[in-house]
Amino acid sequence: MSDSNTTEFTNPSTFILLGIPGLEAAHVWISIPFCTMYIIAILGNFTILLVVKIEPSLHGPMYYFLCMLAVADLVLSTSTMPKMLSIFWFNFREIGFSACLTQMYFIHCASAMESGIFTAMALDRYVAICHPLRYSTILTNSIVAKISVTMVLRGGMLALPYPILARQWPYCKTNIIPQPYCVHIAVVNLACADTRVSSYYGLFVLFCVLGLDVIFIAVSYIQILRAIFSLPTKDTRLKTFQTCSSHLCAILAFYIPNLFFSLLHRFGQNVPLHFHVLITNVYLLMPPVLNPIIYGVRTKQIRDRLLRLFTHEGA
Repeated sequence: MSDSNTTEFTNPSTFILLGIPGLEAAHVWISIPFCTMYIIAILGNFTILLVVKIEPSLHGPMYYFLCMLAVADLVLSTSTMPKMLSIFWFNFREIGFSACLTQMYFIHCASAMESGIFTAMALDRYVAICHPLRYSTILTNSIVAKISVTMVLRGGMLALPYPILARQWPYCKTNIIPQPYCVHIAVVNLACADTRVSSYYGLFVLFCVLGLDVIFIAVSYIQILRAIFSLPTKDTRLKTFQTCSSHLCAILAFYIPNLFFSLLHRFGQNVPLHFHVLITNVYLLMPPVLNPIIYGVRTKQIRDRLLRLFTHEGA
């Protein structure tokens, strides 16, 4: 190994990404499902953006937030998968220090943005079901734009301390990251200094920011369910609940793996490393893959517009 693995350095010139340690011989085979998922994520999210753009009836708050979610999904998947596939296919393991921190920033920024967008979508569903007559006056284009800008700025600002903190630590012993991309915890673990500030900030984002988002979403859905159960007929209740089903499925696909991934990083010392890395990779790719499928299949307006689009093209 190079001297960088045995001597202390403040800013290493490069890190070495191992891909999935212990499964190097199977990297090519492992790349097949990950490449497939990446293609589905790219095509699915661009399809959502295209359908919303060309269909005037979808020009509303819910679908504007959905477009923001699609953009966040594209950023999240594209910030990790090209480098990951280059490791699996060509064994290109080196990544520059600045490139590593940039990748770290976009991963955490997109994740924070997704959480904020899900919160905004919960607000949209709350207003639509609990205050339907005031929906257009509450969620005006101006309000939606302000909420959108706030979510983008919040995600960008929350992610900014991650690379700043990581850059200030001295690194020693090794520049090897035992996974195929740079995230805050993996990089900071290589530092030979007291990195409790980084750990505390990560916990702050997890519990105080994402936790508050979950609480807001939960409170919104408590109010939504109360409004639904107060409706007079079972068919009406079911039809109203179906307007929230896509959002609920997407929330579960995002927050449950997010929680599991965070707990695994902090308390899963006895978990085999290759399993740990596989799980974190799936965590990053699943929301970008599932979100367009969930909304495309379960949202009638999008499904109908897609059918018309393909029917006309095939005619």
